[in-house]
Amino acid sequence: MAEPFSGPKRNRIHRALSRPNLLMGADRELLLITGLAAVILIFVVLTTYSALFGIAAWIVIAGVLRMMAKADPLMRQVYVRHVSYRSHYRSTTSPWRSY
Repeated sequence: MAEPFSGPKRNRIHRALSRPNLLMGADRELLLITGLAAVILIFVVLTTYSALFGIAAWIVIAGVLRMMAKADPLMRQVYVRHVSYRSHYRSTTSPWRSY
């Protein structure tokens, strides 16, 4: 016989599959790009001041990126999608309809 109904069936969602891709608590791609820019600044200019400025700039930007990821881990993707939208859409019955 079938078991009595005990409520809705629950499925496990593994954290590794739904967790945002962060590195050091910040967006992975943005952190790596800023690190690459800092390393390029340090090794292209090759002065003590450029090394200090590159390290300081990377630490500050990494902190800002961590605050951004703490507010919303997917903020970069949301912003990129937001920029792709138009400022105004005409009211039509279909998005493919042209006048």
